[in-house]
Amino acid sequence: MAHFMISAAHKSSGKTTVSIGLCAALKVSGKVVQPFKKGPDYIDPLWLGQAAGRACYNLDFHTMQADEIRELFARHMAGAGVGVIEGNKGLYDGLDLDGSNSNAALASLLGAPVVLVLDTRGMTRGIAPLILGYQAFDPNIRIAGVILNSVGGPRHESKLRRVIEHYTDVRVIGSVPHDESVRIEERHLGLMPSNEAEEAQRRIDRIADHVGGNVDLESLLEIGASAPEFPPSGKKVKTSFIARVRIAIARDTAFGFYYPDDLEALQQAGAQLVPFDTLRDPGLPADLDGLFIGGGFPETSMERLEANRSMRDSIRRFIEEGGPAYAECGGLMYLCRTLSWNQRRCEMVGVIPADVEMHQKPQGRGYVRLCETARHPWPLARSVGVNAHEFHYSGLEDLDAGIGFAYDVARGFGVDGQHDGLVYRNLLANYSHMRNVGSNNWAERFVAHVATLARKR
Repeated sequence: MAHFMISAAHKSSGKTTVSIGLCAALKVSGKVVQPFKKGPDYIDPLWLGQAAGRACYNLDFHTMQADEIRELFARHMAGAGVGVIEGNKGLYDGLDLDGSNSNAALASLLGAPVVLVLDTRGMTRGIAPLILGYQAFDPNIRIAGVILNSVGGPRHESKLRRVIEHYTDVRVIGSVPHDESVRIEERHLGLMPSNEAEEAQRRIDRIADHVGGNVDLESLLEIGASAPEFPPSGKKVKTSFIARVRIAIARDTAFGFYYPDDLEALQQAGAQLVPFDTLRDPGLPADLDGLFIGGGFPETSMERLEANRSMRDSIRRFIEEGGPAYAECGGLMYLCRTLSWNQRRCEMVGVIPADVEMHQKPQGRGYVRLCETARHPWPLARSVGVNAHEFHYSGLEDLDAGIGFAYDVARGFGVDGQHDGLVYRNLLANYSHMRNVGSNNWAERFVAHVATLARKR
C-alpha cells in the first residue's frame, strides 16, 4: 500500500499543480494512482481525479472520525499501485493549537511519508533553516523529500541543491522551473474547476510533462513504498438499502460539487442518479422521484441559466408540486428569484423567495456546526450536532420572513449568521455542504424521504 503526502510550508506554494502533475505522470508511467485530498474541497479533487483517472476522496478530521478516515483510505487504496494525498495549507497549519487536525496529523494517522513542495522564489541559503525547522518541529513526521518549485533557472537550482545537501539530510527529488503556461486559472473560491475547463485534459497533459519531466518519479515511488502497512480499522460507514428511487442530479459546468462517496452512498441506498444539464437540457428527466442540485458556480453561467427558461420552469413545477429536492450552496442560489453579480442581474428558478447578491468578500467560509430544528424534512434519528463546511461569496437579500429553517447555526454563517437550511414544501436548501459519514448519514435519510413521498404521490 505505497502512499505519500504532498504538503508545503504554506498555501499557494504550487502543491496542487505539482500533485496534479504527479498523478498524471505516474498514471502515464503505468501506475494505478489513487488520489486523496485533505480537508473539505471540491475543486482540487476534480483536477486530481481527472489527472489520476480515479475519483479523488476527501479525508477530513472535522466531519470524519479517525477510524472512518483510515477505513475510507484503505478501502479506496485496494487495487491501487500508489496513493497520492494532497494536503491543504501548510504541513503544520490547522485550527487547533495542538495540530490535531493538521496535515501532519493526517500523515501520522496514515503513516504517510511527507514530500514538501517549497516555493523557492527569492530563496537560496534560507531554504536550509526552513527545512530544518520543519523537521525539528515534530520529529514523528518523516519529511522524506522535497520538490523545489518555481525555480528561477539552472543556476538557482544549483545553489539550492548545494545548500540543502550541505545543511540537511533531506533528499531533493525534483526541481520544477517556473512556467506560467501550466498555471490553472484562479477565481474567488480557488482554482477554476476542471468541469468548466474545456481544455482541462490538455492542461493536465502539459502539467504532467512539466512536473513529471522535472521530478524523479522512481525516487518518489521509493518514498511511497517505505510507508508502513496498516490494517483497516474494521469500522465502516455503512449505508443500508432503502428503496429504488430515481433522483435527478445536476451535472454540468454550473454545478459539479459533489463528494464521490456521497454519490456512492445515495446509490447504495437505492437511488438511481439521473444526470441532467441545467444549461442545455429542455427540462428535468422523466419519471423522477427526487432532485439534487449541488454546489458550483452559477454566477459564471448566469446568463445561460436564465436563457434556459424551460429548465427553470420544469424545476419550479417539480418543487411546487411537492417533489422532494435537496440543494447545496450553488444549487440554493439557482433556486432563488434572481442572481446579481458584476452589475448584472438574471432570473433564476424562483421557488426560494429571495434574491442572491454576490459580494467581494466571503460571506461564509470554513467549518460549520449546525443543530437541527423541528422543520428539518428528513431529520437525524437522534439529536446531535452536524459538522459541515461552507464557502460562499453570495448572500440572500429580501428573504421572505415566513420561511422556515432546518438548522440553527452554532458555528459559521449559513444564510444569516443564525440559520441555515431553507425549507419550502419538500425542498431543503442550505449554504452548508454536508458529508455522508457515520454521524450524519444524510444520503440514506434523503433516499428514505424521497421513497416515502414517492409512495404517497
